[in-house]
Amino acid sequence: MDARARLWELARLVRLDRPVGIYLLLWPTLWALWVAAEGWPPGSLIFIFAAGVVLMRSAGCAINDYADRDFDVHVARTRDRPLALGTITPNEALVTFAVLALTAFVLVLFTNLLTILYSLVAVVLAATYPFAKRFHHFPQVHLGAAFAWAVPMAFTAVTGDHPPPLAWLLYVTVLAWTVVYDTFYGMIDREDDLKIGVKSTAIAFGEMDRLITAGLQVLVWLGLYLIGQHAGFGGYYTAGLVIVAMLMFYQQFLIAEREPADCLRAFKNNHYLGAVVMLAMIADHHLGG
Repeated sequence: MDARARLWELARLVRLDRPVGIYLLLWPTLWALWVAAEGWPPGSLIFIFAAGVVLMRSAGCAINDYADRDFDVHVARTRDRPLALGTITPNEALVTFAVLALTAFVLVLFTNLLTILYSLVAVVLAATYPFAKRFHHFPQVHLGAAFAWAVPMAFTAVTGDHPPPLAWLLYVTVLAWTVVYDTFYGMIDREDDLKIGVKSTAIAFGEMDRLITAGLQVLVWLGLYLIGQHAGFGGYYTAGLVIVAMLMFYQQFLIAEREPADCLRAFKNNHYLGAVVMLAMIADHHLGG
């Protein structure tokens, strides 16, 4: 394999060809920066956290594929991943994870000591998540804890102090949101996962999957509403939450028949939900009275 082909396989390993995961991690990170700064955060922090999102999501994909290398060959959606095909070796995946995580850590060094200490938790969560599905049926909660950890880090980076209660409300809201959309994602592989013994909320929820995800979506919406109230957001933010509710209803419509292609669409639709919340925050800041 020539150098160009190998670079492409490395890009596929870290899912640069499928950036939706970057967006799903980026939006709540930007929410947190915005709320913590009460408006536009410093440009340097936007750069550090945006780059960190790309690096850590990519690192997470590498360690996930390393952990799942024996499972992926048995799942229709994942059997063409580089490790499953053998175009990337397990050691190369581990090195990729280490290099990306270390680079992300270097970026954090340009913030403050408290944020650096909080970042160590992020690395542990990212490294352990892929193995959670072997031990319990709620790896999506573990993923949510990892994705949402950018929230307290954003607050410490902006304020230089420990996150206030508002930050932890946002943390729990993002965690619940992650469980929702990653359950949609898990529904795609449910039949294959049952055969090979992989655990997920999609399996644990069973026939209650639609009801439980809908209930979690209500909690996410309420969390976003309370965050808006505490942060002093007004009418434009509330209008954004109306659109958020419509997107949630649409996602439930998509998963109604539990068809894998529609579950994937519901998963991806959450990118727009995250964007709407961010745009609503910006509109409220610039246009609200």
